Amino acid sequence: MLEIFEYGQDHLTASITLGIANRNIKGILSPETREKVRDSAAAVEKIVANGLPVYGINTGFGPLCTTLISPDQTRKLQENLLKSHAVGVGEPIPVEISKLMLILKLHALAKGFSGIQEQTLDRILWHIENDVIPVVPKQGSVGASGDLAPLSHLFLPLIGLGKVHVGGKILSAAEVLEEHQLSPIHLGPKEGLGLINGTQFIAAFGVKVIEGFHNILAHADITGAMMLEGLLGSIKPFSTELHQLRPYAGNQHVAQTILNLLHESEIVHSHATCARVQDPYSLRCMPQVHGASRNAWLHLKHMLETEINSVTDNPVVFDETHTISGGNFHGQPIAMPLDYACLAASEIGNISDRRIYLSLEGDTPGVPKLLLKETGLNSGFMIPQYTTAALASENKGLCFPSSADSIPTSLGQEDHVSMGSIGARKALQVIENVEKILGVELFCAAQAVDFHAPLKSGKIMTALYEHVRTKIKHVTEDQLMYEDMETAISIIQSGELLSLAREVAEKEGLELETQWSEDFDRF
Repeated sequence: MLEIFEYGQDHLTASITLGIANRNIKGILSPETREKVRDSAAAVEKIVANGLPVYGINTGFGPLCTTLISPDQTRKLQENLLKSHAVGVGEPIPVEISKLMLILKLHALAKGFSGIQEQTLDRILWHIENDVIPVVPKQGSVGASGDLAPLSHLFLPLIGLGKVHVGGKILSAAEVLEEHQLSPIHLGPKEGLGLINGTQFIAAFGVKVIEGFHNILAHADITGAMMLEGLLGSIKPFSTELHQLRPYAGNQHVAQTILNLLHESEIVHSHATCARVQDPYSLRCMPQVHGASRNAWLHLKHMLETEINSVTDNPVVFDETHTISGGNFHGQPIAMPLDYACLAASEIGNISDRRIYLSLEGDTPGVPKLLLKETGLNSGFMIPQYTTAALASENKGLCFPSSADSIPTSLGQEDHVSMGSIGARKALQVIENVEKILGVELFCAAQAVDFHAPLKSGKIMTALYEHVRTKIKHVTEDQLMYEDMETAISIIQSGELLSLAREVAEKEGLELETQWSEDFDRF
């Protein structure tokens, strides 16, 4: 049976959100939630009937907040809001992220503080369950008065407008609703505002950042460990007693993970008494660098969970006599952690590129320059590092914090904005670039390890290395490199090495997880 998640009641996490989107978890609206939603909608109707001015219910929006709207026009006001605010531009965001936006918004609205009609929530749920996903342009939100433009596009189909993704095609929402014999929703007072006030565009990208960032962190430890073996690096900098003296949780987790991966490695033990005193930082300082990025990931996870379980609407309706116009829609609380995560993800690619460069120098006994025995006629692995250098540099340019900028909007009513939507998109772009860098490192590290045969690693790393070699062969002369690079990148993106590592560890009774795994391996 599918796991059940109750919108508006249960605690949402990034993994649960992804599980609902992937149909591994079923989201429902419980009777208790429906009652709260009905009560909230009734409270809004009473506000309209009483005629007391409440922002966005019977007033205009933004700088028009002092303009009163007559009771018979309050519903038209909400429909106009969706039409006028659907001004996004650029390519559509990925379908999955649009679906995540629907899930996150439904959860926030189901808490019963937004005056949304029950039938509106049921229609949003229908879109999720039937994979009729609105088309949302990627540009246009400043991440403060809610993600207004993207959320407006997200909910245009409710009123029979806009476009939707269906079965790999983009169709008009009106056409799809008619095909399913559904009528457009007639929005109640405040519904338009409740739908578009919120941070669900930022947060949906944040969910994917959490997932992708975790993937590159886990694989960086694997590719780093393989490169450490290939370059005959020392295992001493990963010693438990060293990291107890500077006990950052991320550092300790990375150090212990690499020790576990390299347990009983013949390659590591083969040079235990060599004369080399210490390794370059890109090998020696993996716990400190990877660990710092782990800590940034953990911070983002905590902040995101708070965000996606919050009411980010405005005004918030407690009852017909108690409404508050506040700033819960402002994206700053999540925009800053996303900028931090963007920088932290970029650094994983930066240090990986340095390890790749190190592998080409030819300073490791038995490992030839450019990772090829015969060079001159052959360029070897020289140029793949150009690619990682380009990607690392691109990432550095993307690291300027979006939340450091603010441009006033709404005729000065909204005079400080977070730009969190831009930061969220950049963070995901950086992560995708780092996946490519780590793929190239995997390609190079396996080549370096080849030169230490017949010595082998421990059981876990040997299994990972042999898995790579079933898909990518040892290079002996110049050939088309990009095909092997694409294969290596797909290995990183798929997560298959992580699954294999856990499988081997369980089968052989080996330690793989650490005491910090609960924090760093679950989201």
